[in-house]
Amino acid sequence: MNVFLDFEASSLSKHSYPIEIAWVFEDGRSRSFLITPLANWTDWSPDAQSIHGITREMLALKGTSISFVVDEMMRDLEGHVLHASSPSWDGKWLSVLLRAAGRPRHALRLRKSDDHLPRRPQPSSATLSQTSILRGSLPALSRRRSRHHQHTGLFPMPCTS
Repeated sequence: MNVFLDFEASSLSKHSYPIEIAWVFEDGRSRSFLITPLANWTDWSPDAQSIHGITREMLALKGTSISFVVDEMMRDLEGHVLHASSPSWDGKWLSVLLRAAGRPRHALRLRKSDDHLPRRPQPSSATLSQTSILRGSLPALSRRRSRHHQHTGLFPMPCTS
């Protein structure tokens, strides 16, 4: 099954780290977590914060431990095909998160979302249905500028944190 991942991060610098992850399966099931940063993760961009709306205080109060997030990711995502609209950035943050939990950085791998969407001129009705779900998921993932409480409105399952 295909799964779409999206991260929010501390910045776009080479020292950035993930502060939130969300994923949605093509059947609509989803999860999201604010991530409690490690003590040595200090990079922070006010510009990034103004886009995603997540503060350091929110992470301190509502963040989830890296080990728990990664355990849940591995349980939910292992064996599925993972997609991201920006696999270079999202892949970087996925790698940072996995390494911080002591997992191999390539324990989960991302593909570019467009690689999954069909390019046939006349797809089957099953493919059309699946593609419409996936296309509907992408805007929701990229549109959310993640004040944590908004996730419950965009994802059908409650947030876990």
